[in-house]
Amino acid sequence: MKLSPEDQAALDAARDLSATTRRPTVPALEERMLLPIPCLDHGFVRLVDYMGDDGAIVQAARVSYGRGTRAVSDDRGLIRYLMRHRHTTPFEMCELKLHVKLPMFVARQWIRHRMANVNEYSARYSVLDSEFYIPRPEELARQAKDNRQGRGELLDPVAAARALELLKRDAGQAFASYGELLDEHGLARELARIGLPLSAYTQWYWKIDLHNLLHFLSLRLDSHAQHEIRVFAEAIGQIVADWVPVAWEAFQDYRVGGVGLSRQALEVVRRRLRGEAVTQQDSGLSAREWRELQAVLEA
Repeated sequence: MKLSPEDQAALDAARDLSATTRRPTVPALEERMLLPIPCLDHGFVRLVDYMGDDGAIVQAARVSYGRGTRAVSDDRGLIRYLMRHRHTTPFEMCELKLHVKLPMFVARQWIRHRMANVNEYSARYSVLDSEFYIPRPEELARQAKDNRQGRGELLDPVAAARALELLKRDAGQAFASYGELLDEHGLARELARIGLPLSAYTQWYWKIDLHNLLHFLSLRLDSHAQHEIRVFAEAIGQIVADWVPVAWEAFQDYRVGGVGLSRQALEVVRRRLRGEAVTQQDSGLSAREWRELQAVLEA
């Protein structure tokens, strides 16, 4: 991702601005402010604004006037308790606002997470940049045989080269037609856009509280998430790790690195700890649940 001289000048001017405040700030985020984190070939995530920090989570949980006099270890223990027992409202007191540039097909997945405020670039009012996403050859894979919404084995080099050729050709032709409709025929922007591919880039401002952001990340950082949206989730994770490091540590320990067990799965674990032999047939678990439990226990 390369910024134009005009965009770079605007970014530099915005970062030169400063103001005094009585609200808590996070030095690491102040350094990140407005700087784009490149994602995919033309996309980015950049921090626009934030409210709160680890102290705000603790303050909300204790409903206190200030940060108090408790030790940092006490605050860490409280945040971990809140995360462990899913007491979510204190995390809602922290908010993050991001500016994101992303392919439209990623945006359609992303918008399913409804607990956020979104304002998207309008192609009715403005002309879209001639930019579209093209995967890297190592991302081109066949449809998975055991997963209706996932990828399987990689395409061989010949097939991958042809796939890239077709993707570039079709997207390029779509943008060429878009430009002709606008420039030569004067078609309204709201109509000229309808032939553009899902690989076209859009932009939006996205504001969300920490509780719902962590839910978003728990799904989109997962290895089963589509690669392209996972790239954006990883970029956001970098920001969150700097923003609320104690909450991020707890999130990694209890949500990302932890697992939830059903009543039947927990009983299987208990029986095994007692030295009993347990099979899928007498566990009360379906074959798929049994495989998933074995994968967790044997990892």
